[in-house]
Amino acid sequence: MAVLHNRISNKELKALLMKETFKRTTISFYRYLAIQNPQQFRDDLYKQLTSISVFGRIYIAKEGINAQVSVPDHFLADFKNILQNHKGLEDLRLNVAVEDANGLNDELKQGKSFWVLKIKVRDKIVADGIEDPHFSMEKKGKYVNAVQMNELLNNADTVVVDMRNHYEFEVGHFENAVQIPSDTFRDQLPMAVDMLKGKEQKNIIMYCTGGIRCEKASAYMLHQGFENVYHLEGGIIHYSKEIKEQNLPAKFIGKNFVFDDRLGERVTEDIIANCHQCGKPCDTHTNCKNDGCHLLFIQCASCADQFNGCCSNECVATIHLPKERQEAIRKGIDKGQNIFNKSSARLRPKLSDLLNAGDRST
Repeated sequence: MAVLHNRISNKELKALLMKETFKRTTISFYRYLAIQNPQQFRDDLYKQLTSISVFGRIYIAKEGINAQVSVPDHFLADFKNILQNHKGLEDLRLNVAVEDANGLNDELKQGKSFWVLKIKVRDKIVADGIEDPHFSMEKKGKYVNAVQMNELLNNADTVVVDMRNHYEFEVGHFENAVQIPSDTFRDQLPMAVDMLKGKEQKNIIMYCTGGIRCEKASAYMLHQGFENVYHLEGGIIHYSKEIKEQNLPAKFIGKNFVFDDRLGERVTEDIIANCHQCGKPCDTHTNCKNDGCHLLFIQCASCADQFNGCCSNECVATIHLPKERQEAIRKGIDKGQNIFNKSSARLRPKLSDLLNAGDRST
């Protein structure tokens, strides 16, 4: 009987990944399609992709599939054949990571973005909070490619809307983009409608990282009465590829945040964000090295050295405590989505709070 789940520890898997002598390519793709039996779809795909050592994160739901994967280069043809021959996944657009596509990756970026394959069944591939039974993905906005995107952005009647989170927008976005100030897609949808009231006749372009959120957002805007709605085909990832291949001017400025160990792909050399600790220009995201914190924040090289990769002096003090004490502090703490957000005044944890929380849980 085929094994349908990983049984090796993350530590061992990471070590095996670093020992690989071949190159990998990071690829993302999605498709909205009707899947009658998501669990069977998931199990079949898991067996096929495991057989060619594909790693990554894939979500399956009745509404479709959303995937980010790392594929051994010598299995790329096999990978494409598996998708092509899998019912419902024919002729997929595959987004190759910017740095992989342009040879800018170092040893840790040569497609080594994942070290295990995880395929999960979910209610939706994008949690949207939409309960209206009349909403359908069959009616969605028009695709625009890089050339069309640039042309529309030069039009005064165009409104470009960023459907990503604040920490993605902070390091890179399209010129004059409207940011929807919420970190959940389900909240962004009604907020976008409210913010754009009175602009129903304008050209509305939705964009996101790989296209999956803005495609659904475009359908929702049409459902809400907006008439000229577009969405960027393949998102920022595909746009970046097209402007390089066609030598087009970049209307996206800065870095594209990605949800793997790289945490970003550079699109232009512009640095539009600042270190959250010293305020110097910087767009390098990192997670606090304190296992009881793991705050996602922006940190420059000098602050990384000064704070030992931590977000605060309190976390620096914590990582120098005995391991047993650190484990006691972490016990029972729910970090949730621990992301630095100046607009919501999310504070970095104090050592005293961590100690007290640890004591309460023991």
